[in-house]
Amino acid sequence: MTQYLTGSVAGIAMTLLAVPAVAETFTLRIGAGHPSGPSAYVTDTERFFVPEVTRRVAAETEHEVVFIEGYGGSIASVSETLEAVQNGILDVGAYCMCFEPAKLFLHNFPYYTPFGPQSSTQAMSAARAVYDEVPWLTEQFEANYGQVMLGLHGWDNYHIGTVKPWSNVADLAGVKIAGAGPNLPWLEFGGAIPVQSALPDGYLSMQTGVYDGWLMFPSAYLGFKFHEPAPHYTLVGFGAMPVNVLAINSRSLARLPEDVQQIIREVGRAYEDQAGASLDAAQQAGLDGLATSGAIVTELPAEARAAWASSLTGFAERQAADANGRNLPGSEVMNAYLRAVTAAGYDWPVTYTVD
Repeated sequence: MTQYLTGSVAGIAMTLLAVPAVAETFTLRIGAGHPSGPSAYVTDTERFFVPEVTRRVAAETEHEVVFIEGYGGSIASVSETLEAVQNGILDVGAYCMCFEPAKLFLHNFPYYTPFGPQSSTQAMSAARAVYDEVPWLTEQFEANYGQVMLGLHGWDNYHIGTVKPWSNVADLAGVKIAGAGPNLPWLEFGGAIPVQSALPDGYLSMQTGVYDGWLMFPSAYLGFKFHEPAPHYTLVGFGAMPVNVLAINSRSLARLPEDVQQIIREVGRAYEDQAGASLDAAQQAGLDGLATSGAIVTELPAEARAAWASSLTGFAERQAADANGRNLPGSEVMNAYLRAVTAAGYDWPVTYTVD
């Protein structure tokens, strides 16, 4: 009898192992507050991440993934996307950490060292080095917000567009210029009046005089047609900012088969790996498009740029101290980024010192 039962159990086990995994279709909601097209990180979400996950899951597993896409704030606005992923309204979300100045204060570290890498390829490389050196940055997404970071992305090099022309920093005194949170102090040091805003509001606000300019990279400045109400685009070179993230709800990821999870993680990293080149291409396309669309593109004189950069040399230390005061590894992260940028081959125009 014992031999019979043992043989029966073994036979059942072998039969179960022989049964192929049941093919399933998994539906994932993915979105971003910005629209695809003018915003490179959303374009890459729509045109790279979504089709690549879809293709690889179909080709490499027994399953299928179907995405329900909602960009341009159709599911969650720019300031709601982190929470939408956390709460499961979105399974996957792409968002700028600049709209989470409290929850992700230290993750905005590239903003705290303006006039950094002009190339997004360099900036993305440096940011990845920091995330690898300081795992705390990655861990915060799951520990505090119920999501897994899949990959970084960013913005291309920041410049300033205005309704009226200007040629030196003093000309901006009292001028209202919009920006997005962590970069507003750049304007304060320059004497301008910073105004917190979001890209979808920019065109009408400059057209009606709510403010008189935008601190903005060329890809979005062209994409949102800001050059129509504010045609004077001045190349300042505040730097490319790797401050966007693609993340998936932890519960949504866990309910997927392991092979599908692995593909999503791998494609998320590939999304990050291609971001630098994608952003650099968007930067050039934006500059070319502005030049042929009636914008008046000029370059801030080198002396004026150097003076502006010098006025911000204490910004990194100030932000690191603020982070330290919140029990965050501010000095560690800021120093890691300064080293990583230098290692990426960029020569800082000023010397930032962080204790």
